[in-house]
Amino acid sequence: MQKNVIASNRKSILFFLVLGYTLASMDRFFINYAVLPISEDLKLDASAMGVILSAFFAGYALMQIPGGWLADRFGARIVLVSSITVWSIFTGLTGVAWSLVILIAIRFVFGMGEGGFIPASAKMIALSFPKKSRSQAMSVLLSAAALAGLVTPIIAASLIGTIGWRTMFIYIGISGVVMAILFWHFLKPKFVSGPYLEPHLPLKEDVNPAISKGTVKLLFRTPVMWSLMIASFSMFFINWGTASWLPTYLIKERGLDLLSLGMLQMIPAATSIIFMLMSGYLIDKMHAGSEKWYGAVCGVGLAVFVYLMFNASNVTMFIIYQSILPFFMTTITILVNALPLKWLPESVGGSAVGMVNFGGQLSGFIAPLSIGFIVDASGGSFSLVVWLLVICGLLCCLSFLTLHFNKDVIFLAETGEVLAKQ
Repeated sequence: MQKNVIASNRKSILFFLVLGYTLASMDRFFINYAVLPISEDLKLDASAMGVILSAFFAGYALMQIPGGWLADRFGARIVLVSSITVWSIFTGLTGVAWSLVILIAIRFVFGMGEGGFIPASAKMIALSFPKKSRSQAMSVLLSAAALAGLVTPIIAASLIGTIGWRTMFIYIGISGVVMAILFWHFLKPKFVSGPYLEPHLPLKEDVNPAISKGTVKLLFRTPVMWSLMIASFSMFFINWGTASWLPTYLIKERGLDLLSLGMLQMIPAATSIIFMLMSGYLIDKMHAGSEKWYGAVCGVGLAVFVYLMFNASNVTMFIIYQSILPFFMTTITILVNALPLKWLPESVGGSAVGMVNFGGQLSGFIAPLSIGFIVDASGGSFSLVVWLLVICGLLCCLSFLTLHFNKDVIFLAETGEVLAKQ
């Protein structure tokens, strides 16, 4: 493996990664706003829609670790282009679904297509950026989801109201195929070695044929990785649970119409972008070992503010609490994604981030499904859902308190380097 290698064009690389993840997030969010028209067209209840929403995350979660492994083994660029191509085709096919079973199958494969994007992006960042800048680079990348959350509500409301949900998905799928072509032509890192300002030396992307299943087994034997994966699961349970069902909740429980909902949801989406960028900068400045305490406090913050949000006396207070909640979510998101890139060797970066994201995306499968069943079983009430989300916040806090970096990280780094040299 090349030592002290970074990409001279790392800013343009990050730009394309942000562009791709913005589209990925928009594709994922659009269906949350199409839930009501889809359920009306296909005659589906809340439980059935929960299955549809969860089908995406089932495929997405299953591809996290394989996606990271493929990026470590064959290179990030080919995984990124393949990911965009597959998810775009199946986004378009969402618009032609005619039954519950077909829609579930389409959303499952769509999730598999999108599942490799973040692990491969993390691999690309690990190769292209110095360690001291990787948290900030990840925060910029992950802020794309918040950017998508800012524009998706109003775009979705407008498109569904004008061209309908079916045509909307077809157009989005076509735009994704165009994006894949752009990635293939322009996402080509130009590596340099040594100090940042040395002359450009065109080096081959760090593709390591020695990366094997032993790498993944090694990660699963490391307690610190389990702690990060559980933290990711519990935080994203709140994130995906609220993202999937808030539109339905605010329309049915708070009396909002679709256009008002889209406008109001732009406020917490805007704060998410600010907090995401802020979190990456702060985490890069932290002393090693202090991350666990910061993450634990944020876990408590999740529990407190999700409770306040759902028990708000009016819509204004609901939006205020919802706009503060992303501070805790974005901080935890950056922590669980950036710590493997900062403390582990680049040769296992994709697999490590894939493992952490597996926990988060597994919750994306479980959360919409379980919330749909709970709402149906409670006669349309969200009261039990609130307590489930509060418990997840506390679980996130506890998982950070179990982090013990020194021994685990040294062991994993040394063994990972041995694997990479085999």
